Amino acid sequence: MKFPQKKYFKIDDFSFDYFNMINEVLNKINISSLKKIAKLIENKIKNNKNIYICGNGGSAAISNHYVADYSKVLRTNTRLKPKLISLLSNVELITAISNDLSYDQIFSYQLETLATKGDLLILISSSGNSKNLINALKIAKKKGIKTISFVGFKGGYLKKNSDLSIHAKIDNYGISEDVAQLLMHVIVQFLRQKNLINSTKRVKF
Repeated sequence: MKFPQKKYFKIDDFSFDYFNMINEVLNKINISSLKKIAKLIENKIKNNKNIYICGNGGSAAISNHYVADYSKVLRTNTRLKPKLISLLSNVELITAISNDLSYDQIFSYQLETLATKGDLLILISSSGNSKNLINALKIAKKKGIKTISFVGFKGGYLKKNSDLSIHAKIDNYGISEDVAQLLMHVIVQFLRQKNLINSTKRVKF
């Protein structure tokens, strides 16, 4: 699906169609894949494994948001101790790798050093074809690391080669990123309420 396909002159008309398009995309999400992803993430956390996250542009912001919500929200009032690592968090390292080696290696180079077998890699991408994410996925496979991708547009390389993938079928960067962000919140809040120490207390998110 493509959006927008016409010119808008009123923001109320645009916002109405934008929100409807998000809803349409969400209604086509593969819930079976969502269940498997939530289960895999929970398993990695309970087994004290590292979870690495990366993306470009708006997807980079979502990657850092993962760390905030999992490390603070998911841990609060549960026995879970998530070990989330955004491969975007060290600007100095990213610029050094990009300048001295290649921007295409900013994630894979870090994974070669940090990741060990049994860890998990989450990739966020609208196109699914960014070279630095493809390289990260390839390194993950070499190291025996499971991979999850959240992709838009046609899904690209990441959709075809990740162990688990959710595809938002929309040719719009904003909506693709909105869906990836929303699914992150769905998973983290679901896992928190499931693992609350005292389930009789009111759940706050």
